[in-house]
Amino acid sequence: MALLDENRLFPVDPGLRALARGLYETVQAAPIVSPHGHTDPRWFAQNAPFPDPAQLFVTPDHYVFRMLHSQGVPLDTLGIPRSDGGSVETDGRTIWQLFAQNYHLFRGTPSRLWLDHSFQEVFGLTERLSAATADAYYDHIADCLTRPEFRPRALFDRFGIEVIATTESPLDDLRWHRQIRESGWGGRVITAYRPDPVVDPDFQGFAANVETFCALGGQAGTGWTAYLNAHRTRRACFKSFGATSTDHGHPTARTENLPAAEAEALYNKVLSGRADAAEREAFRGQMLTEMARMSVEDGLVMQLHPGASRNHSDAVLGRFGRDKGYDIPTRTDYVTALRPLLEAVGESPDLTLILFTLDESTYARELAPLAGVYPCLRLGPAWWFHDSYEGMMRFRQMTTETAGFYNTVGFNDDTRAFCSIPARHDVARRVDAAFLAGLVGTGRLAEDEAFDLIHELAHRLARRAYRL
Repeated sequence: MALLDENRLFPVDPGLRALARGLYETVQAAPIVSPHGHTDPRWFAQNAPFPDPAQLFVTPDHYVFRMLHSQGVPLDTLGIPRSDGGSVETDGRTIWQLFAQNYHLFRGTPSRLWLDHSFQEVFGLTERLSAATADAYYDHIADCLTRPEFRPRALFDRFGIEVIATTESPLDDLRWHRQIRESGWGGRVITAYRPDPVVDPDFQGFAANVETFCALGGQAGTGWTAYLNAHRTRRACFKSFGATSTDHGHPTARTENLPAAEAEALYNKVLSGRADAAEREAFRGQMLTEMARMSVEDGLVMQLHPGASRNHSDAVLGRFGRDKGYDIPTRTDYVTALRPLLEAVGESPDLTLILFTLDESTYARELAPLAGVYPCLRLGPAWWFHDSYEGMMRFRQMTTETAGFYNTVGFNDDTRAFCSIPARHDVARRVDAAFLAGLVGTGRLAEDEAFDLIHELAHRLARRAYRL
């Protein structure tokens, strides 16, 4: 018995289901364009076997371990490394058994779809994961991971990935990207410039980060001009390793466009550690506008991911570090917040700014109207907590009437879990097929247009928007 229903996510109405299935089948095997994600470039550089099933599916995936933790499972027992190097569970089978006996927690969630897709389509498993099947699952997956066809590069090819972007700090030496390039392997793995450690004054070690950053950028100091030039130098370095985009994970979408002297004074105060919370937020806003100006200069597409209260638990942050599932959505303003940046460079034909949100209330009220008029703006897909059937449907329903399809950028998977990439793209393609079928069924779209649009949504829009 298969884990997956072949008609999953398609409409219940027989006629619309048939049309949706026909649309989906035309892109089912289309190339995967993955312009924004967090897979580890070391995987593709070293092409070593994945260590065990737990380290493939559980420990790198915050969607998985945050759900388990929400039901009282300690992160230590799932092998999540501690910041202080303290003891955590390291036995893969023990971690897997804990995961399996709690697999029922994922019923009805997108994570369940992604996991079952990976189990069935990648590893050929058809019996549901449970405490009773945990050992059989573990042994089968572990055996597969010893084979050459399950190494990262082989899976990259098997998944049909045309290009994948990882995301690195400006302090990263990009050694793994260099190793990939020098290996002669033909897979296209590119980087993306994520400057948060040196533009967010609240980032741990900010002042020391800036000092290191300016030195990496070939600057003889940390003054305002040297700091901006370091960004230009590092952006150029990232471009030399294939980068076509930058990524900005700010708490809000606030931007500023201060006169040069005021911007420099603010930078100096922030760097000294004397800036208050309002001044630190203003500096982040100023740096978004500075990054937009640099994107006009060098052509890197700009991505803005605001609206997350990062690392909500101080205790978990202190014990396990960043990105441990404790990032929580917040209300986000775009209309007022983005205006300084848009006034400065919003009409430039050389700028593309892709907006994401965790605040769905802004889709119809703010984001779609903005993207529906400013030539530089595009809407990123339903992201993170809304990367689901319902979230994707709401996104299409609330944005298409004002922004259309061509002011969006298709789908990007934004994942650290390698095997979830084809699963996530499969979900997005099925949802878009269902949405287009609904438009055809209600007379809002011609059928031949739907068959063209499904290719746009599956891969063409992302390729164009990210200049790939």
